[in-house]
Amino acid sequence: MVTRQPGPDVDPQLQALTSLSGWRQFASELPAIPELLDTVTWQDLDPGKRAHYDDDRIAHHSRLLVVQTPAVRDVVTTGRRLAHMNRAARFGRSGLIVSGPARTGKTTAITQLGKTIEVIHRRRYPGCADHIPVIYITVPPAATPRMIAAEFARFLGIPVTRQANITDIIEAVCGVCADVRTTAICVDEIHNLNIATRPGAEASDTLKYFSERIPATFVLSGINVERAGLLSGPRGEQIAGRYSMVRTGPFPRDAQWATLVAAIEGSLRLHRHPAGALPDLAGYLHQRTGGMIGSLLWLIRSAAIQAVIDGTEKITRTSMDAIPVDIASQASSTRQGKP
Repeated sequence: MVTRQPGPDVDPQLQALTSLSGWRQFASELPAIPELLDTVTWQDLDPGKRAHYDDDRIAHHSRLLVVQTPAVRDVVTTGRRLAHMNRAARFGRSGLIVSGPARTGKTTAITQLGKTIEVIHRRRYPGCADHIPVIYITVPPAATPRMIAAEFARFLGIPVTRQANITDIIEAVCGVCADVRTTAICVDEIHNLNIATRPGAEASDTLKYFSERIPATFVLSGINVERAGLLSGPRGEQIAGRYSMVRTGPFPRDAQWATLVAAIEGSLRLHRHPAGALPDLAGYLHQRTGGMIGSLLWLIRSAAIQAVIDGTEKITRTSMDAIPVDIASQASSTRQGKP
């Protein structure tokens, strides 16, 4: 049975990973890959069943396929090791920073780490439904200390009134985290912290204070964190001294890239798509996407959905030529030229 997408009556905010309900849904879901019917059965489906079958396949192709890339494995392995090391630490806990260009799988990597920690915790404490082992937040643009604290509170479901000062919010967050046994905190879009400004520096201090008060492993992720200035100056030196780093980047055009393309092709559910067609286009795909896994997934997922909608049931170079990719990949494609 295929996991359905949320209906129109479901509040999208409740599905967001930055809400407790959305995170729990993400951490617990195991979406099934729909069965590909044999040609005769498929062609004999009546219009209603055919539409239902196609909807299931479109939903499958629209979901972000998690590929166990070296970066994902490295982040999950390193993060779990740090979590074990920090379990008995009373101070000086170590954290992890995931840094790299856009669309290189940073968010996928840290959310998979969080999901892994959540699943392990649930298995270890099956009767503790009130536990919140993992928190996931994103840093708002031009973040201030109060905005950072409010993101924690929003995830935990702590009401934040206009009258509440930042100390009240911090104390409430730290108290709840202790009660619900939070062990990992994932902070995405960390590049939005501009420590060159006073509000940004104070927001960075607030995040550091949370890391000292909450006995959890902090995992930060952002675009080219080293260049964003987060590791510069006295504050940056403190962060650099407590965090290790995993860097993500574009894939080179090599055997690993071809293997990645083949793995994605293996998840397709299209009736006329010949096996090996996408690996044969590995060079073209690298040129179109600049080796960025996020751009690759976007292109193939879009082409697969279009193939179901228009009835061609296969992905070709011609069909992918009609699908625009992100601006960064287009610029890379122009620099590389045709394969």
